[in-house]
Amino acid sequence: MRVLLIAYDNDNSIPYFPLGLAYLAAAIRSAGHEVNIYQQDVYHYPVEHLTNYLEKNQYDIVGLGACGGYYQYDMVKRNLQAVNKVKIRPIVILGGHLMSPEPEFFLRKFSADYVVMGEGEETIVELLRFLNDEIIERSTIKGIAYVDNKGIYRENECRNPIEKVDEILMPAYDLFNMEQYVLYPAPNVKRKDRTMVMLSGRGCPFKCNFCYRMDKGFRPRTTNSIIEEILFLVDKYHVTYINFWDELLMSSVPRVYEFCEALLKNKINISWACNGRLNYASKDIEMLHLMKRSGCVFINYGIESMDDHCLKLMNKNLTTEMIKKGIENTIEANISPGLNIIFGNLGENRNVIEKDVEFLLKYDDHAQLRTIRPVTPYPGTDLYNLAIKKGMIKSIEDFYENKHRNSDLLTCNFTDLSDDEFYSCLHWANNTLLDNYVQHLKEKNEALLNDLYCKKSPDFRGFRMV
Repeated sequence: MRVLLIAYDNDNSIPYFPLGLAYLAAAIRSAGHEVNIYQQDVYHYPVEHLTNYLEKNQYDIVGLGACGGYYQYDMVKRNLQAVNKVKIRPIVILGGHLMSPEPEFFLRKFSADYVVMGEGEETIVELLRFLNDEIIERSTIKGIAYVDNKGIYRENECRNPIEKVDEILMPAYDLFNMEQYVLYPAPNVKRKDRTMVMLSGRGCPFKCNFCYRMDKGFRPRTTNSIIEEILFLVDKYHVTYINFWDELLMSSVPRVYEFCEALLKNKINISWACNGRLNYASKDIEMLHLMKRSGCVFINYGIESMDDHCLKLMNKNLTTEMIKKGIENTIEANISPGLNIIFGNLGENRNVIEKDVEFLLKYDDHAQLRTIRPVTPYPGTDLYNLAIKKGMIKSIEDFYENKHRNSDLLTCNFTDLSDDEFYSCLHWANNTLLDNYVQHLKEKNEALLNDLYCKKSPDFRGFRMV
């Protein structure tokens, strides 16, 4: 079968690599099907182009996936409207975090044919076998939802997550114009770095109330598997910087040691970044020093709040003491920390956001602009279910069409503050953080001016915004 996978336009001049799509493409191709990528993300085609493209190039299947978000929802909607205008319309298969919590809505709203729920590599191959008349019954295909010929919604049994993650095929990098992705500006990247994203594993063992997980538990790749893919990217695409997108490369201290030692043993001279857990960073500074020696330049931490009561209500399994100690250890190891804080969750108030701002000002290394965003109750999360129960959100359509129109505007206020007070807190907090960032830029560039004109320094290469 001929399959077209759509990499939707993410409104970046340099797009991030659509890793999930590349994994699916590898699985589909391995099953004997023809796969092509519609790189709307690279070429910024208008949606009308997709309709014309499908009129001129006949495909059996069109696949489109996305994570939850107001922009992602809008792009999915616009692209599906374009597909539905095609005279000989291909079968439409949807998947990803955006669709998995509420498949029926997307099937009926956009006249899609199937939604793949959860991980897609095994499910999509089995579904294509049915669509290619290789198997007769679709009701036995785990992990799909659809509306049958009588208009009845069907949701099959969920498929278990893939346990042997090392056996998942490497992403089909060769189907993409890789030169368009390697210059994506990752955290603490050098101007000449060539970047790429990777997964060191799948899943997460934690259950924060604002996070939607398609699967339970954490399934790490072996160090050998990770090293093999890094070496491939370095050799094939001259990558010098790896950004690990999964939640927990730092899933255990022994795993971090093993990975870092493997990088050093194999003399892999790259920079890398990852997401981390402060309960580990707070206890083992030697681990952080080893990470630095092996090339780590940035660890992104989900802090969320500097109030212990609020952290407990979020199910973060963190304390403010762990957070402070972990950040101090990270900075001492000369690794830049990502300081992510959200506001508007259960139990939060003005005093909490004041503590958040105080923390960010104290530990900010000015590697990037720090802001505080309102919490968003994405469908599938505990917060979303609470919002539905309290009548704060009527439905998933109400969420995406009416409430969630911008990542920095309030969707649901779970605090005891009025909405006006809530926005006032966010305005004050982000204005304070912005002033601090701009002041640092001013001082940094004044120092450059002094070196240039007073000391006649030959090292000046132009002013930098970051």
